[in-house]
Amino acid sequence: MSEISKLVSRWNTSFKRGTDYDSWGQVVEAVDEYDMLAKQIRKETSPDSLIFSADQKQTLMKVSGSLVLRKKALNSPNDFDGISLEDVKKVQSTLANILSTNQKEFPIHIPASATRPPQARKGFDIDDGENDNEEDIDDDDDDNHIHQKQTIPKTPIEGSLKGTLLPKIPPSPGTTRLTMRVEKIGLKDAMVYIDPFIVVSVKDVSGVPVTNIQSTPTSIKKEDPYVSFEVDVEIQKAIEKLPKGSAIFFEFKHYKPKKRITSTKCFAFLEMDEIKPGPMVVELYKKPTDFKRKKLNLLTNKPLYLHLFLTLHND
Repeated sequence: MSEISKLVSRWNTSFKRGTDYDSWGQVVEAVDEYDMLAKQIRKETSPDSLIFSADQKQTLMKVSGSLVLRKKALNSPNDFDGISLEDVKKVQSTLANILSTNQKEFPIHIPASATRPPQARKGFDIDDGENDNEEDIDDDDDDNHIHQKQTIPKTPIEGSLKGTLLPKIPPSPGTTRLTMRVEKIGLKDAMVYIDPFIVVSVKDVSGVPVTNIQSTPTSIKKEDPYVSFEVDVEIQKAIEKLPKGSAIFFEFKHYKPKKRITSTKCFAFLEMDEIKPGPMVVELYKKPTDFKRKKLNLLTNKPLYLHLFLTLHND
């Protein structure tokens, strides 16, 4: 396989990884994958690059533009400039066949503004990060896993200040509904986190979401060593209707103003056999979030946990 074929193959793998994250509801990971791939492709469309022909570069700029638009849709769901997951999936075959001599018409419409160089765009907040040498809050909050950062378009806490919590589901005879009060999380450097919130999701054994993903409002109370939330999260399916082996995940996220990103600090999870009424403490694990629960590393050996209070409603 030639070097150019290997490059396109790597791009296709990255593209598939991004759409997989997207379809699983892992927004942070999908945004980061799309952003990284868009930058890589854009680099090869510059006048200095001699790998691809002029026509191929035009197509690649549209591929990159589609990734930018999908990223925009995920970051700002109410913005009409973005495109759907279904649309971005249509582009993957175009990228896979970029070396073919029989090029087909681009499968979706891409506005010219999305295919211009980053400095020429308006309304597309893309940070290439080439001059980003700023340090994170602490050494263990940033590792080599790139799938933990989400570019924030304009306001740091847009979408998290009020949260996306959902109401209780209707009762159903013979089933059990679960309300979880997210009380607080213990962290050694609790006071330094800006606009922290927790994303709650229910995943099956394969890491696929089985209910709507919710996020708490941004915490407004920090008292060392705790970040407090004191909010109720209503699980959107009866416990009996959750697939066998499912788990409830809690991802602690916070805003980094210097880099203008939301970052995952750590995560916790609750398996089905652990669900019991009353107070509960749950261990914290290092990122990246492992929804399949196969590679787990404790965040700290200190007695710091996620504190919950569970209420079971037997209908």
